[in-house]
Amino acid sequence: MNEHSLSLRLERVAAHIPAAARLADIGSDHGYLPVALMRRGAIEAAVAGEVALTPFHSAERTVRENGFEQRIRVRLASGLAAIDAQDGITAISICGMGGETIRDILEHGKARLSGAERLILQPNGGEQPLRQWLMDNGYRILSEELLRENRFYYEIIVAERAEAVRYSPEELYFGPLQMQARSPEFLDKWRRMLRQKHKTLNSFAQARQAVPEAKVEEITQQAQWITALLA
Repeated sequence: MNEHSLSLRLERVAAHIPAAARLADIGSDHGYLPVALMRRGAIEAAVAGEVALTPFHSAERTVRENGFEQRIRVRLASGLAAIDAQDGITAISICGMGGETIRDILEHGKARLSGAERLILQPNGGEQPLRQWLMDNGYRILSEELLRENRFYYEIIVAERAEAVRYSPEELYFGPLQMQARSPEFLDKWRRMLRQKHKTLNSFAQARQAVPEAKVEEITQQAQWITALLA
């Protein structure tokens, strides 16, 4: 993967970024996403934010080699601290981290969110607490996508600030739009997850030390939800 040829996962993220957006790509790694979009003429400007020095320098090199120093700002900063008000950001992408980490980035950087940005989020697990944060902070989920790449399932969640919305516990767990669409990838993922939940419950039953009751109840509840979903 490079700025000429994105992975399937990043291509699907790119598809949700509005045309002519001013993009902040947080945790940009090599800067491939903003540079690829700029090469295509799909975005107007971008900020590539990185918290670690090595990927920060990689992103700087990618931007420099493609001649976009005037249109893509690469910044060494934690989370949304990479964004300045004068950037006029209209879309924020955060990809390839756990859902809890993305949630924490959004929570810690709330003061830098104008509320007018589209959020394009690609968590590696932990989708439930991320959806909970979106709901609690007035964001409506506009689009959800699930894809499989290199044996792993990836979810993409697109959200914008809107009128207050309430999702049920099951919708927060599975994804409200994914529950409706029931794509083959979605059903396959949850069949696999159900097998994992049953294995976990069996291991709890055979454990020599007592497993906290709350944990057993949580996994049992999830297994029941998945069973009902697949019925």
